[in-house]
Amino acid sequence: MTRFVCGFLFVLASAAALAQNYPAPQEGSWVVRDFKFHTGEVLPELRLHYRTIGDRNGEPVVIMHGTTGSGAGFLTPGFAGELFGPGQPLDAKRYYIILPDAVGHGRSSKPSDGLKMKFPRYNYADMVDAQHRLVTEHLKVKHARLVMGNSMGGMETWIWVQKYPAFMDAAAPMAATPTEMASRNWMTRRLIIDSIKNDPEWNYGEYTRQPRSAQFASVFFGIATSGGDQALYNQAPTRQKADELLDRRLKAPYPLDANDALYQWDSSRDYNPSAGLEKIEAALLAINSADDERNPPHTGVMDREIKRVKNGRVYLIPGSEQTAGHGTTGQAKFWKDELAKLLQTAPRRGQ
Repeated sequence: MTRFVCGFLFVLASAAALAQNYPAPQEGSWVVRDFKFHTGEVLPELRLHYRTIGDRNGEPVVIMHGTTGSGAGFLTPGFAGELFGPGQPLDAKRYYIILPDAVGHGRSSKPSDGLKMKFPRYNYADMVDAQHRLVTEHLKVKHARLVMGNSMGGMETWIWVQKYPAFMDAAAPMAATPTEMASRNWMTRRLIIDSIKNDPEWNYGEYTRQPRSAQFASVFFGIATSGGDQALYNQAPTRQKADELLDRRLKAPYPLDANDALYQWDSSRDYNPSAGLEKIEAALLAINSADDERNPPHTGVMDREIKRVKNGRVYLIPGSEQTAGHGTTGQAKFWKDELAKLLQTAPRRGQ
């Protein structure tokens, strides 16, 4: 029986290895000394965690994750499995893929490390500056073939292409628009922030157990601003099924620290890259979904702003029962062919 179990586990491990059609990620951390934030606050040691896939002699690609996530979130069959394997758009035999954990996220420095509400009040510009330093100073990358990101990472991409316009040949901001954080997107984020702060259990960040409001507000936000109308109706076409879906989310383990979550959502408060769209030099492909609840295309915002990007275009993924609203772009099958076209046509602008 022992031999049978061991053999069965070996088969499972072999199947998992075969299912991952790209090289194993390599992890590391780098500490920046006396990092100065946009507020003037200085952190004596800012730890930046990252993962890389592929040989460092390959063409560099930087990919940034969404709010509350980390670079590890891209290591899924629906993302890495569609992009990083042999012959795929970001084949790791050709590209050197860099997946940073943003400031305040993953295994990078964050409030829950000990400073709690004394942690510097970072924003997206601080995240981008830290990522740029990680990539250029620590990983020694002076020029990238592509910078891209999803959701928060998409918004960071809109900042990257303006702050460091000569750094990349191409850019692909996903599930993001290059305009001020506002409307439903900001209002629902503020409700998370206020829910945590108004919870007596929060105690100004000095709690002894995680405030229950953090999970409740996060579940509310997720249902209200992601998932897709058609897909959610397909999952929950009756009140009973809707209750079951909601209960599963409310009862699921909640891995986030409340202070970390508060900072993560608050960091979007002053996002507004609209002023510098004419500065963008990279070939840019903005990828959004037609059923994105946070960036609804029918407002016309993206159609208006993309005209100011001289080498920019938009790919809008049609909504369906298979898409997931704001979460659609986490599934590379919907847009990987368009990314491949971008990489095939974007001029190499030197280093």
